[in-house]
Amino acid sequence: MTSSILLENGRVVDPAQKIDRIATILVVDGKISLIDPADAQIPADVQRIDATGKIVTPGLVDMHVHLREPGYEEAETVATGSLAALAGGFTSIACPPNTNPPIDTQAQVSLIRELAGSARHCNVYPMCCISKGRKGEELAELGVLFESGAVACSDDGSSVEDAELMRRALEYCQMFNKAVLCHEESAPLAKSGVMHEGRVSNLLGLRGIPAVAEDIMVTRDIALAESVGARLHIMHVSSAGAIASIRRAKERRVKVTAEVTPHHLTLTDEELRSFDSNFKMNPPLRSQRHVQACLDALVDGTIDVIATDHAPHAAEKKNREIDVAPFGIIGLESAVPLMIETLVDSGLLTWSQLVEKMALNPARILGIDKGTLLPGKDADITVIDPSLEWVFTVSELHSKSFNSPYLGRKMKGRAVMTIVDGEIRYQL
Repeated sequence: MTSSILLENGRVVDPAQKIDRIATILVVDGKISLIDPADAQIPADVQRIDATGKIVTPGLVDMHVHLREPGYEEAETVATGSLAALAGGFTSIACPPNTNPPIDTQAQVSLIRELAGSARHCNVYPMCCISKGRKGEELAELGVLFESGAVACSDDGSSVEDAELMRRALEYCQMFNKAVLCHEESAPLAKSGVMHEGRVSNLLGLRGIPAVAEDIMVTRDIALAESVGARLHIMHVSSAGAIASIRRAKERRVKVTAEVTPHHLTLTDEELRSFDSNFKMNPPLRSQRHVQACLDALVDGTIDVIATDHAPHAAEKKNREIDVAPFGIIGLESAVPLMIETLVDSGLLTWSQLVEKMALNPARILGIDKGTLLPGKDADITVIDPSLEWVFTVSELHSKSFNSPYLGRKMKGRAVMTIVDGEIRYQL
């Protein structure tokens, strides 16, 4: 490992320091040493990297990445998923606990951390279950799980239908200043649904998942969080009604944050006319009205985070009839170009705002000391070429699975270097 790196002439974007300018970054012994070190003594053995024309940001943080291990290693492992994260420009990821067995014991939390340490790709932060076995019946031993390294709790893949259990989880997590991350969907309303309920589902004869299934759970959990003063994070928001509830809650200073995925910003339920299971996800792709609500919420700050909800599936499972194929798509390696095109090139967000939602805010919500280039912090850095044109193909993928609706798409912009702890761990 080179002990010092000099990233020169890149456009450094760090919203935590309100920096957006051409600058040089010096990395020494795995830490950010200086920005613009004009008068600094540069180590003789420094590795010089010319970042001219590149965007240099704090290492991107994805707070919603399914690594599948243990139990579903045919789709992804901690090693392959964390490598895909590096290739996508992410230096830190958090993984939900819907594995087999679920992450509801100290041993399971420790396993994820050990596997990530062995892989030595990006930083991997495990989440633990809200309820034992994700069954929604009994609270998991949250205090012990947080002490063993879990950064948050979630029953992702399922909502906590029991309101009293959810209230107790919020109260308990408040003592540890941890966020409760919620998949918001009323199971009775969504039961057996395949896609968004609306005109397209009616035309296709497919059972729909109504937007109100998301709306009512978001409204309930906001009310519970407000009543106890706890931190609530809404995962993969997709409906206009849910967004309206979050916006009103923020006006009341409720401690609620929210994330949206690239696919809910770039695709609609019209894609399901193809009956391609790569467009089947949960929450489902919704109509253009809901997509526009998500975009508007990103712009006005109602939505704090862009997260991929990277959900790999083995081909033999995903490539089935749409009513039996599992929900979810991969997203780590397509997120950066999609968000550059959809948000930055379109003028909806500045580079600083995009980095805030893909690095600073997720780090703050998870309570990890990442997402900034402040001197003294870990040298986790992402270098992006915003003008690089390429085609997203299976041969480009580092993930173990390839269930993506974006395959074959021409992309513009890409992470070309990912530095973790001062070490170049991915370079295009």
